Amino acid sequence: MKKLVFTLMVLFFSVYSYAQDDEKKINSTNEATLIGIGKHFVKDTYLSPLKYDGWGLRVLNERIKKISLSDGKVSRQQLINVDFSSTLNPSETARTFTGFVDYSLGYHYRFNPIRNMRLLVGSSAQAQVGFIYNTRNGNNPASAKLGVNLNASALLLYTFKIKNYPLTFRYQLETPFVGAAFSPHYGQSYYEIFSLGNHDDVVKFTSFHNQLAFKNYVTLDFPVKNFTIRTGLMNSSNRMSLNGIKSHTISNSFMIGFVREFISFGGKRQHQSTLLDSAYY
Repeated sequence: MKKLVFTLMVLFFSVYSYAQDDEKKINSTNEATLIGIGKHFVKDTYLSPLKYDGWGLRVLNERIKKISLSDGKVSRQQLINVDFSSTLNPSETARTFTGFVDYSLGYHYRFNPIRNMRLLVGSSAQAQVGFIYNTRNGNNPASAKLGVNLNASALLLYTFKIKNYPLTFRYQLETPFVGAAFSPHYGQSYYEIFSLGNHDDVVKFTSFHNQLAFKNYVTLDFPVKNFTIRTGLMNSSNRMSLNGIKSHTISNSFMIGFVREFISFGGKRQHQSTLLDSAYY
């Protein structure tokens, strides 16, 4: 009888240990796709000395995932942002169209200052391409925008409940501290640059002395039946002064979209347990 009990206990602990190993959590990806609409303000003295204002549309895709560095304390964030706007001058006699696409890849170290709060601090690399087109101008109707930045980046995530209803608040701030950008000289045409070869000093080093930019991003996640909704506000500002040209693009957008948590793997890992370890929640 004692041997039987001992054998059953050994089998029980073997199965329990196997189950514990098998249920190792797998790092999941938190992905959100949001659409935003809001006010845009544009000024580019290469095209016009006036400030234009109007409405714009923004589409944002974001992915956050824990990686293996520092025992899972490091998260990777990817952001793809596309926005368009149509703005008018103060007298409403001319219109400006803008379009921008930027991609950023950031890495953050996670701290847990208090329960249910996560502070992520790190940096991100960003690349942007875009244009500003003015309908009034004839010789120089458009201004091309190309730039790369290294940003300081920080996120604050806080999960809480209101009467057992789960909510997750996020605040994120990004600001570039070093980079490079393309800019013609004031009064210089693109024909001179690309056809005549007068391209001296059209790529400029950027830092706080000639670029002041930041993004403030505030969101709230909440479940609705089988879906998770993310809604919030994004404030984006980029002020540059290069080669005698001042360029300001400022926007305030209301954002809303869906969130999903997923895993992506194959091979042997496909047979492991799929308990999710989110970098966001």
